[in-house]
Formats: sequence, C-alpha cells, structure tokens
Amino acid sequence: MNKNIKLAVAGAVLALSATANAGIIIPAGEWTVDLSGNVNTFMSTTRNSGDNAVAGGLALPNNTGTQTGNTISTGLLPNFLSVAGSSRQNDLDVTFLISINPGGFTSNSASGGSVTEHRQAFMTFGDKSWGSIKIGKDLGIYASDAILSDMTLLGVGASAGAPLGTTTLGGIGTGYQYADWKQQIAYTTPNMGGFQATVGVTQAWNAWSTANGVLGLYNNGVGATTFSGTSTERAGGAPAFEGKASYSFAANDVTGKVWVSAFGQKVKGIGSGDTVYSTDIGATVNAGGFGVTGYYYTGEGTGTTFLLADAFSVDNVKRDVDGGYVQATYVLPTKTKIGAAYGVSNLDRAGSDAASALVKSNERYTVGLYHPLTKSVNLVAEYNMTEAEAQNGTQGKAKGVSLGGILFF
Repeated sequence: MNKNIKLAVAGAVLALSATANAGIIIPAGEWTVDLSGNVNTFMSTTRNSGDNAVAGGLALPNNTGTQTGNTISTGLLPNFLSVAGSSRQNDLDVTFLISINPGGFTSNSASGGSVTEHRQAFMTFGDKSWGSIKIGKDLGIYASDAILSDMTLLGVGASAGAPLGTTTLGGIGTGYQYADWKQQIAYTTPNMGGFQATVGVTQAWNAWSTANGVLGLYNNGVGATTFSGTSTERAGGAPAFEGKASYSFAANDVTGKVWVSAFGQKVKGIGSGDTVYSTDIGATVNAGGFGVTGYYYTGEGTGTTFLLADAFSVDNVKRDVDGGYVQATYVLPTKTKIGAAYGVSNLDRAGSDAASALVKSNERYTVGLYHPLTKSVNLVAEYNMTEAEAQNGTQGKAKGVSLGGILFF
C-alpha cells in the first residue's frame, strides 16, 4: 500500500512494535484497497490523592481524601477500522482513507453504549518526483511526531483516572500538546535523502477555559470559576498555519530521526485579538535494541494539554507554555520492550492572574512492558504516576497500574 495513505497512528505503533503486519490488501480493478485497524482494552486501577482540585490538572484529586477507582476502557489509541485505497491515474498517485473509531468507554451501565468518532477522512494526490497534497481530516501537523514517538501509544499513559471521551491521554498534557484531528490542506515534499517537510493550513480553534465546564473532567470540585479568557469567531474565519521538517538517518545498526514543527493562528473575539504560536524540537535514536527519545516545546498563548486551552489570562494576556519529555526503551531477547519515561507541561501566569486553582504543571512518570504475543497481538503492562500542581500550590497525585492488550490487523 502507498506510504502516504498509511494511517498515521497505526504506522507509528507498528514502528514501535517488535512485530508488524500489514493490513488486508484487496485488488479492486485499478484500485488497491487496504483494510486495517486495531482493537484494544485495558483495565486500570488508579489511586488519586490531593488536598484540593486543580483546574486543568490531570491527576484528578478530590476534596474528600484518597480514593481508588477502576476502569476498563480503550487506551491512548482509539479502536479503529480504516478503509484506504490507492491508484495511479494520469501520472498521479491518488489515495484516500476513511476511519471509524468506536469508543470503548461509557459511564452509563444501562445502555452499555459508547461514543463513535470519525477521526480521519482525507484524500491525497501527487508523485514521488514533486511530493503530495492532502485534503481532508487527519492528525494535525504540529506536535504529531511527539505523540507518534510516545511509547504509551501502545498503552494508557496518563489516564487521569478515567478516559477523556473515548481514550486516555498517554503523554498528552504531560510532555506535549495534543496534535488533534483536523480539517486541513497540506503539502508534503518528496523524501530527499532522508529530509522531508510538510506545510499546511488547518482549522483554527477558539481559546477556552477548562473551568467553564466545556470538559467536565477538568471541573472536579473547582466550580465554574473562569480561569482564562474565551474567544469566539474561530480566529475570525482565518485558518491556522502548521508545518514540520524532519531528517531520518540510518548508519550500520543506528537509526534515528530529528524533527522540528510549528503552529500559529490569529485569535479574535478576545480583547483586541492576538497571534499565538508554538514551536518544538525532538529526536529519537535506536541502536542495538536501545531507543532514546527527547522532546521540547515552547509557545505563547497556545495553552496546555489541548491547543488554546487556558491560553489567556482573565484580562486576555497570552500565557507562556513549555514542556517536554524524555524516554528510554530496550527490547529484551524475548522481544519484550521495556521503557521508562518522564514528561512535564508547564503553564505560566500572565496579566492580572492571581494565584488560583488553575494548573501550573502536569508531570508524568511511566514504566511500561510491551510484549508481542503474536504478529498481531501485543500485551501491555504500565505503571503511571501523574502529579498536578496549581498556581496556588495545591497538588494532586494519581498512581495507576494498567493491564491489557492491543491487536492490529
């Protein structure tokens, strides 16, 4: 199947996995159709503690003391079924991909239902001589390599005690900002000796506050106090701009990749409006079974965990953000991959912000075991500790153990 229609997340997982298998390839006239997907489920036991709630905190402390909870849900990856197709027409490689993502979590035991998402629906056309153009909905460009290099892509990561919507968080908000799934028009260059770049316009977001009740997960005992300005007009009708460049290399038994990416957009409907941006840099190196990844990002007015969440002060001044993660893995002779990671995301006060329950930092420590039982099935065991600290010094902590598996086809 043509590489430029590979499911981005699945491709990353297969790169992480000790064993990989292609999807189901079906010749169909002048088209080649590829059916692929994954199914995953994890049981997580999480122990939350803290002296108060933290708005935007990912440790979910509570006001009544220590508490333990159990969930059975999908991990960082959603379940997905994707249908992709490729064809050579008029000297162009033409492709499409559509995915369906059934959720694996519900709080309603009577219905037993879950939310179904549609994270991808895009087409591409191009040629290896000049590159390709993508039109449609897919993983965002900025920070995409950060999530695709995260070992918890096969597992759970920072679950915050329960899935956020249909999935857990992995390292989102504890080391990198969420690339998200966006409508976009993007151009990718051909691979030039390992160097490749992508630039594009994507759907712009509004600035918003986690304490507004937009996501009830964050409003745990804090109340409806607003900790951030909230914009309207979706950047005044203007798109966001994103881009990335990477260089992949291989020498003897050493392989690796270095990348940079950036995001920027105009925010209107909040004071006089402002331009926000984030940039990042990362690298991953693998040699003799060992793998090391390092990543750092910084920005102004782009918020924490999700782009533009808690991005502005109460008087509409951009808040500075930064963070990153380090990760080390080793593949044992049994093909089991062991890994350890640390990540942190920081949010600064700005303008007339006072010390409050607004999050200051979210940190995560992860130790994981990822074992390929078969070509398709990986068994996963993870320990995650997440710590959230508010601007006023209150703290929360979540310690969790997750066991489960993920199947790819």
